[in-house]
Amino acid sequence: MSAKSTPPSPPAGQLPPASGGRAHFFTLFSAIMLPMFLAIVDQTIVAAALPAIAASLGDVELVSWVVVAYLVTTTIAAPVYGRLGDLLGRRNLMFVALAIVIVASILCAISTSTVFLICARALQGFGGGGLMTLSQALIGESLAPRDRARYQGYLAAVAVTSSAFGPVVGGFMTEHLGWRSIFLMNIPLGLLAAMLTLRLPARGGSGEPIRFDFPGLALFATFVVSALVMLQQVQRFELGSVPVIIVLSLAGIAAIVLLIWREKRAPDPLLPLPLFRNPTIWRSDALAACHGAMLVSLMTFVPIYLRVVHGASPAEIGLMVLPMTAAIGLGSLVTGRIVSRTGRTAIFPSGGLAVVVLVLITMAIILPWLSAHEFSWLLGFGAIFMGTVMGVVQLTVQVAAGSSRLGIAAATVQFSRSLGAALGTAIVGTVLFGMLTIGDAETARLFGTILQEGRDVLASLPDAQRRIAQAEISDAFRAAFLVITSFAAGGLWLACSMPLRRV
Repeated sequence: MSAKSTPPSPPAGQLPPASGGRAHFFTLFSAIMLPMFLAIVDQTIVAAALPAIAASLGDVELVSWVVVAYLVTTTIAAPVYGRLGDLLGRRNLMFVALAIVIVASILCAISTSTVFLICARALQGFGGGGLMTLSQALIGESLAPRDRARYQGYLAAVAVTSSAFGPVVGGFMTEHLGWRSIFLMNIPLGLLAAMLTLRLPARGGSGEPIRFDFPGLALFATFVVSALVMLQQVQRFELGSVPVIIVLSLAGIAAIVLLIWREKRAPDPLLPLPLFRNPTIWRSDALAACHGAMLVSLMTFVPIYLRVVHGASPAEIGLMVLPMTAAIGLGSLVTGRIVSRTGRTAIFPSGGLAVVVLVLITMAIILPWLSAHEFSWLLGFGAIFMGTVMGVVQLTVQVAAGSSRLGIAAATVQFSRSLGAALGTAIVGTVLFGMLTIGDAETARLFGTILQEGRDVLASLPDAQRRIAQAEISDAFRAAFLVITSFAAGGLWLACSMPLRRV
């Protein structure tokens, strides 16, 4: 009998091949799911608390940056953890990311101003970005592609729980314990996640010398921050801010040009440009960016809409957002199982986003006539199809990149999604507040007062002024939702043109 050839050993720092992957995956799953849960909750739990934060700390025009700041540093963190995870080992970095989240959560809880809270959220995002990137990479290297699609369903169950948990519990805790309590809950969760991380195998990195692309990181951060601060300045539409906007625009353009030049020459680039020459990868990453812009913009501005237009309390906001957040996870769960059985991938976001575009356009058109509950359930219906995107995108990029670049491939999806979410949220905020400011400065001031004190302030206005203000606020939100629809339409085009459509 001829001797069987021995399969090659995996490279240093990688998990065993997919044979026996199921048992290995379930051994690791409990240790992976809680960090991911924590990272997703940190994104969604703030949604229902935004009106209360604005009422407590003021600076209404900055309140969306409580979300955006987290997304900015999540964006910057993704390629950092992706690269260092390959070099140093993902288990070690998981402890670092958890420590950052815990410390930043304490700082968020003791914030005395909106600016302080934004800075603390930025630090928290740098830890949360690591948790998501490292978790995805660990899953990707544990399983073969087909099995990976099936077990994305289990991850979707985590997404269901965390996405639904965040707004509901965030609204309840905000109303009964104050908004600071939503950050304090991260401390016991983070410590428990650290204990579970000890179960992960203590594997080293690749053994390669650590040559990190710090100039590339600095240029990437400069581009992201310049673009987002520029958009925040545009929201105000003040003549004195024009020079600042021009300087920030030039800084962002210069940073992206220099970043591309740098990454072409760096021995260990932060962003592997050859990956982006693959049409499957760049389309998948762009799709992740559009999906992130759509989803996080909705998570940020739907609570503000429910508060200002319908006068919902934080607890009511949490319940009204629940159909959307739960449906996204349900859609991901179902999509993952179907992809595993059929091997087909791009057809699901193609069909799903077509439905999402129709739902969002319909919602924007009939927005003034929708009750709060009708709005909530219509959005929940559309959210089922929003869940067809991220699992497919992550799987497609990992397959197209190959096992040797698994960590950085997972990171490109994460930072693309976060960058799209940050830019998209800032753009929607610019349109919303810009329309209010251009249309009527008094309505813009009234908008902030309603957000802080509730709709009771409208009762003191004359009937004619109240009707005008309500119409202008409704038109501003309609424009904001149409911008979000454009993100979904861009994602639809990318999904339909995806070269890799089956694994």
